[in-house]
Amino acid sequence: MRNRDLAKLVAGPLLAIAPSILAASAQPLPPTSPPQLAPVLPPAYVVDLLTADGMAAFGAQWKHMEVKIVEGPALPNAMPGYKTSYDITPHAGVKSFDDSSWPTLEPKQLLDRRGGGKLSFLWYRTNLTMPAKIGAFDTANAKAVLTAYVDDYAEVWVNGEVPRRGGITSPATIQGFNIPNRVVIADAVKAGDKVEIAIFGINGPISVVPPNFVFFRQASVEFYK
Repeated sequence: MRNRDLAKLVAGPLLAIAPSILAASAQPLPPTSPPQLAPVLPPAYVVDLLTADGMAAFGAQWKHMEVKIVEGPALPNAMPGYKTSYDITPHAGVKSFDDSSWPTLEPKQLLDRRGGGKLSFLWYRTNLTMPAKIGAFDTANAKAVLTAYVDDYAEVWVNGEVPRRGGITSPATIQGFNIPNRVVIADAVKAGDKVEIAIFGINGPISVVPPNFVFFRQASVEFYK
């Protein structure tokens, strides 16, 4: 009887504070725009962002920077025994990130291997300005899709976000080993619209620590009408 009474005395306060414990250990991530799936039909027009003409169509240029892994203290609610956490620098996906001091790449240079190899990450950034026309193609009200095929993985930021939802397909997140990201960057194009793109390239498989590098296979904007 005494043991049962003691158990009740202990269990009562624990049940009372359980919600706050769970809340502290499982803080939700900030909300983002809902992910959209790109059309699977053939596009009406394609612009190759690995060419000078393709980038010129958007008045754009590529910038790049290697990513560093940095060590810091563990989060306050980490379990005992965990003293450190790991982050990356720079956080170049945020909106209006200043990449003015970064090296500029000629479009074809995206095909070159970058990073020191093994566990390696790189940022690639560009700012696209949607034109009224590209050649004879009228962009007005077209759906625009960015295809970014990075060897081996990528995450794609659009205007400061990685559009995602847990449990559903989110094309801006890692899609698989050497599988392209196809991300809707404009649902209905208007001339003059600006789209800020940041692509986080990852060498993988990460746990294998591969003896190779990060580079692009494809970068393009597809228009659908």
